Amino acid sequence: MSVTRDQVLGALGAVTLPGGESIVARDMVRALTIEGSTVRFVIEAPTPEEASRMGGVRTAAQAVVSNLPGVESVSVVLTAHGPATPAAAPKGEPPALKVGRHPTPQAGPAKVTGVDRILAIGSGKGGVGKSTVSSNLAVALAKEGRRVGLLDADIYGPSQPRMMGVNQRPGSPDGKTIIPLKAHGVTMMSIGLMVDPDKAVVWRGPMLMGALQQMLGQVEWGELDVLIVDLPPGTGDVQLTLCQKTELTGAVVVSTPQDVALLDARKALDMFKSLNTPVLGLIENMSTFHCPNCGHESHIFGHGGVAAEAEKIGVPMLGALPIDLDTRLAGDAGTPIAAGDSPMAEAYRKLARRFIDGGMA
Repeated sequence: MSVTRDQVLGALGAVTLPGGESIVARDMVRALTIEGSTVRFVIEAPTPEEASRMGGVRTAAQAVVSNLPGVESVSVVLTAHGPATPAAAPKGEPPALKVGRHPTPQAGPAKVTGVDRILAIGSGKGGVGKSTVSSNLAVALAKEGRRVGLLDADIYGPSQPRMMGVNQRPGSPDGKTIIPLKAHGVTMMSIGLMVDPDKAVVWRGPMLMGALQQMLGQVEWGELDVLIVDLPPGTGDVQLTLCQKTELTGAVVVSTPQDVALLDARKALDMFKSLNTPVLGLIENMSTFHCPNCGHESHIFGHGGVAAEAEKIGVPMLGALPIDLDTRLAGDAGTPIAAGDSPMAEAYRKLARRFIDGGMA
């Protein structure tokens, strides 16, 4: 009878590192395959330095699997996930900080230290203004006296550094803790602050999930009433990781009234339902257009679609925001429109009050 995957992992669970933690608990066992009586797997250390000290661990892992009934041959490769640890920073400079790694195992959804509520702002597709809504809602809530954080979780296309007008690299006193930046009364963090803005982030799913885990768990968010998480569009790894690994207050879905946008918004709504994440409401963006010359109101992307969808699924319609040139210009300039006193700022203030009065922020 052939050995099973669970039997192999059970045996490897007894192989411990110098600190007492097993290689299974540390999520170091990779590429486990079983072909008849032959077992192959990789032990992946975080760094080459740690791998160089794990010869005994590799030997022990090979031995415990060899002793399992039905196993005749065992192949174990010891490797490292990342590059060698860089040299220590020059005296007086902060230690280097690396973002992007395999996620560390955790038992279930975890709280973010010091944060009362976490709101995920999602959309079914790109281009509906989700990031604009996220940044302006964060600023409007801060103006209403809330302690607000903003996490840009769009790993491939981070836009919050530009919209919030920040471009400094976050500091780190120890190479692990991340000190976030502040702008317009909001505490913020984005992967865009950690990488070259002109370089593409080319990461597979595990790296995305690890980066999100770092930005939630290693950032010194302080005491916040609400943390707004600006999700990437769609229904991928970042959304899955956030909903499964973090205690969320709920999600808000942004869409335009356009039928095509609503088709994708329904997919986002179904995803949150599948992941048991409460949908707190819908926001209709680009709802109307008011001509600055004649005052005529046009419904460029249709009318009433998001409100009808909210009524259909039984969730609140939180607000309708017009398409507005000044909002776009303010975002490009790094000062969200909500920071001022314009009619659009008033629209975001009303939206923020809706969140506060509803106990969401």
